[in-house]
Amino acid sequence: MKKEIEKDANGYRKFSMRDKLAYAAGDLGCNMSFSLKGTVQTFWLVFMTMETGLLSLLLLLVQIWDAVNDPLIGTLIDNDRRKYKMGKFKTYIFIGACGLLVGGAAVFLPFPKAPVVVKAVLFVLGYIIWDAFYTIANVPYGSMLSLVTEDVGERAQLSTWRSIGSMIGNMLPSMILPMLIWNKVYYDGTTDFLDRIEIPEGFDKSQFLKNPLTGKAYEIGDKILSPATGKQVEILLGDRVFWTALIMGILGFIAFMYMIKAITIRVDENSVKTNESSEKFNILNAFGKFMKNRPAVGATLAAMGMFLGMNAATTANTIMFATYFNMASMSGIVQMIGFLPMFLFMPFITKIVKKYGKKEASVFGTVVSLVGGGVMLIFPTIDNVNTALVVYLIGLVIFGVGMGVYTCVSWAMMGDAIDYNEWKFGTREEGTVYSLHSFFRKLAQGVGPSMVLLIMGWLGYESKLGTIGQSLTTSHNMCWLVAGLYLFSAVLQFIGLAVIYNLDKKTLNQMTEELAARKSTEK
Repeated sequence: MKKEIEKDANGYRKFSMRDKLAYAAGDLGCNMSFSLKGTVQTFWLVFMTMETGLLSLLLLLVQIWDAVNDPLIGTLIDNDRRKYKMGKFKTYIFIGACGLLVGGAAVFLPFPKAPVVVKAVLFVLGYIIWDAFYTIANVPYGSMLSLVTEDVGERAQLSTWRSIGSMIGNMLPSMILPMLIWNKVYYDGTTDFLDRIEIPEGFDKSQFLKNPLTGKAYEIGDKILSPATGKQVEILLGDRVFWTALIMGILGFIAFMYMIKAITIRVDENSVKTNESSEKFNILNAFGKFMKNRPAVGATLAAMGMFLGMNAATTANTIMFATYFNMASMSGIVQMIGFLPMFLFMPFITKIVKKYGKKEASVFGTVVSLVGGGVMLIFPTIDNVNTALVVYLIGLVIFGVGMGVYTCVSWAMMGDAIDYNEWKFGTREEGTVYSLHSFFRKLAQGVGPSMVLLIMGWLGYESKLGTIGQSLTTSHNMCWLVAGLYLFSAVLQFIGLAVIYNLDKKTLNQMTEELAARKSTEK
């Protein structure tokens, strides 16, 4: 006999693990694509050998456009009153998911010998196509948290499960991808390996036929060493990046389809308003309201800090592992070990939030992250590379422990910020608040990596040399850059959550009670 589905007072299926798994699957789908962002810079810098200044400019331009596009998509969704069979939010997510099937691969078309102008066009077009579909899927997905349930505790659970989906969607590709696309080079008794190596400017093939440390000719099975650093050559397999991105798009689509089928929306989608119905939407007015929403501003600054640490540092981190630690293919596993502690908080996050509050617990975590960032400043001072790697990993683990609580509740904090907007200004404005949050977050994702690329150029990195021809000084400078970025990330998170975000446990309870009282009188 088929088990009868339990329903709530409004006739909807009761909130359950099914909703949490479905919502987690949605962010897993998003991050199957989003996790490629760090690889974009590496692909175009190392494989396509695009100059750091040009890549920085192009990255900044496309990311700013995408950030501007986010509020526009949010407004489109908010003002759409058409009836859809799947519902408005699910329909937009479906459209975005279809585009992301191939959108992620569009920015990894492997033509390293193409003229600079052609490379620039390929980069801009591929990135715009990819990010457009990502925005179409991600903006309604993020806003759905407030529509699945109105219960504060259940929203916190959704946020936690979204973080689970996000971390799995980020960590698995980040761990596996480097092992697939980076390849250490060994001498096979022929000169065929030279065809796979992009000989850096200023070097010739003869320098790769003998050991630069001993001056002797290589024997079969020997590691091919870089004449610049004396460390084993690792090359980026650009063709594999394209096909891997395509496979990740398919996996992401499957995750999106599961979410669309399994999750239940319990709040009227058309109750989401960006402004009074008689008032024409004004982006400047919306921006002004957003800046008055302290919880939204604080949570957004913290998110910007998080992305600076986890995404802006990605390219410098990859170059550091390729040229200093000589283990680019294993860089993903090292990063996974560092951020694994974030999972420790997930089984206990509901109890932690109930006892201490989201803000209070998150602020304590940022202090721990500051300690981790401080530890990272030590590893570039250590001469022994193996010891330096251990210290780096310790700092990364401490940083990850500190980020654990905030990562679990970050989306619930934005849900509370949307409620704060209704509490203070009388309008919910899910789409607009979330879209402006996404706007600033994407500025961090764009401006951050763009500035990092410029800094890498100032610190001596030359694209024409690839990873093979960089000097030891340059590779060591990458260590300082990575350490500094993580510390800066922790500082921004602390300011956003401790200083600006003002929804502590007591204030949140007051807001929830007053909003509930308003709704009861409206009925």
